[in-house]
Amino acid sequence: MKKSSIQDKSKNAGQEVQILFIPGRTLFITLLLYLLLGCLSFFFDAVTFTWILIGAGLVPVILIDLLILYLLGDRFRIEREIPSSLAQNESVQVRLLFRRIGGFLPYSIRLYDLFPSSMNTTVFPVKLEREKIKKTDLFIFEYNIKPIERGLWFFAGTEIILGSLIRFWRMRITHDVISKGRTYPNFKQMTRGIDLKGNPEKGEVKQIRRRGQGMEFESLRDYQEGDSIRSIDWRATSRNRMLDGSPKLIVRNYQEEQDQQILFIIDSGYRLPDKQFDSALEAMLLLSYVALKHGDAAGAASFGMHDLWIPPRKGMSAYKGLMNGLYDLQSAPVPSSPFMAMEKALNNLHRRSFIILISNFREEDGESLSWILPRINQRHLLLMVSFLETSLYELVGNSGKNDTIKSAFKGSEPKIKTDDEILETAAAYSYLANRRRLYRKWEHSGLLVLETSPQHISSALINKYLSVKKSGKL
Repeated sequence: MKKSSIQDKSKNAGQEVQILFIPGRTLFITLLLYLLLGCLSFFFDAVTFTWILIGAGLVPVILIDLLILYLLGDRFRIEREIPSSLAQNESVQVRLLFRRIGGFLPYSIRLYDLFPSSMNTTVFPVKLEREKIKKTDLFIFEYNIKPIERGLWFFAGTEIILGSLIRFWRMRITHDVISKGRTYPNFKQMTRGIDLKGNPEKGEVKQIRRRGQGMEFESLRDYQEGDSIRSIDWRATSRNRMLDGSPKLIVRNYQEEQDQQILFIIDSGYRLPDKQFDSALEAMLLLSYVALKHGDAAGAASFGMHDLWIPPRKGMSAYKGLMNGLYDLQSAPVPSSPFMAMEKALNNLHRRSFIILISNFREEDGESLSWILPRINQRHLLLMVSFLETSLYELVGNSGKNDTIKSAFKGSEPKIKTDDEILETAAAYSYLANRRRLYRKWEHSGLLVLETSPQHISSALINKYLSVKKSGKL
């Protein structure tokens, strides 16, 4: 995702400033010592005169220190420069421009930038060097920040903490420096470490050639070793001769069919927790990019927390629309109905499409989807995508099935399981067995089923798409 040009510079003339005076630590320590001295004067009359004298001189000093800090006051106009479009988990540089509008500066200057909670940085608070600021009318402070969450972001302002000469007072000045923008999924990070047939980031997805049914004719070319005899065009061969008069074999070149529709439907309800949902969303965007590069139309929908519909469109401009429509999508622990999502897809799709439904399907979904899935399968090609229940597989894998045999060789006592552990393991076996039975039933009825982990969903989805293109099922 390319970052947009620098924007969101605040205007000096319209910049609002809020000022708040805060007692400093030195003032508290001084008053505490003065209080102790007052306690001593209660017991010793000789100290009383000293205590009164110090109090009479301390009050003017405190007030004068406050007055000087107030007169020095706000000496800056601040601007912030940050790209309005950011990539998730990709550090970006932020520039704060301080324009000095006065001669004298306070004793100390500390800076806080009020960045959003969806970003992370360890820079603040930072103490600015007065000597560097004095040498120029425009001081630039740069720092790096990392967006950790997708969605809209908003900088509330910038705070400067000024310290007085004797450090009795601090003045907090809040500048209304507003910046806002969007954080998109990181496309570079999505493609990192993915086993694909090509490089989708550079548009180098490997073109898969196939001779036969369901593929579009592309061109004629000379026969090469390894080409199938069935691909030879005998009519074109009869019209071409080599120098010695022998026939020159010509074969037909085929390519995948173009102008097909891909629709992604993602569950934004309780079935997909945050990490699984983020992995599924990134896989959707990455496969959308690949499909658009292949000349297909790509669209997206969601059900559960968000009821979203983005109709399939062709061209790389459609990818921008998908990014803007999906970048801030989040899951939540709310009910979700795959049945309603399928019914909506049937009503809105008017031509055969490759539907990819991403959720976590369970045994009860077999009955609830039993009558609508055949209708979907008649008009479209449906891929049901689920995540592996790794915790259950680990429980089943470590169930202690062969503990007695293993311990006999190690000379140790077999591990004795409690009744609760046995019941938990049995429930996990039953759940996984019922789930596999449901998936086999769907596969026998002609549906496509993919069960994968969040770490490998991107490569699994893309390679599944490429194999479907190769098979000509669309």
